Amino acid sequence: MPARAGAVLELPVGDLPVAVLVTTRRAGDLRPGSQGAAARRQAVLPGEWSALRQVHGASVRGCADSGSSGDALVGSPADRPAMFAADCALVALVSPQGPVAAVHAGWQGLRAGVIEAAAARLRSLGARELVALRGPVIGPECYEFGPELLDELCGRFGERLRATTSDGRPALDLAAGVAVALERAGAELVGEVDSCTACGREEDGSARWFSHRARRDAGRHALVVTTRR
Repeated sequence: MPARAGAVLELPVGDLPVAVLVTTRRAGDLRPGSQGAAARRQAVLPGEWSALRQVHGASVRGCADSGSSGDALVGSPADRPAMFAADCALVALVSPQGPVAAVHAGWQGLRAGVIEAAAARLRSLGARELVALRGPVIGPECYEFGPELLDELCGRFGERLRATTSDGRPALDLAAGVAVALERAGAELVGEVDSCTACGREEDGSARWFSHRARRDAGRHALVVTTRR
């Protein structure tokens, strides 16, 4: 069954032979283990995907460990490393030298250093240059955040992360945190889906993404790194 129109976005990666696919809510829940997800993944990208049980930490696994726990998965585009989210940032790290990674980075993963850890693993595999692409993430306008944790994260990553919600409450700018972590990891952010998972809408007014914060959605959209089709 073909993926429905508007269910999959492809982020360009220059002239590299790599594609980064980001699914929307229209593609359905793509988490491994959720009912019907395997068929829905085949509708998006036929063949095997590599995935992890995400735990909001900084563990980096190789695609040979698909099915284990962690928040960054490294391998080749042919391995199709994938991550899933419903507000957290999904990041693809791509190297012209070959190795790639899919990374799941919420505030806990950001604090734990998952982006830097994934970049370090790729460099250990021969990557000399790294570019990054980011999927949708909850925006600060919808992401009220505790002042003490906000102070901690701003102390580590800078005041770029401090923001306010649409009604003036303290908020975390998670996208800004990801950008800072990528800069520190030496990865150039070359593309992003500039949309809030909580309030982003389709043309018909329906929610475009899954959001745990806004709607307690159980489903997850996906980012998968693969070979260019």
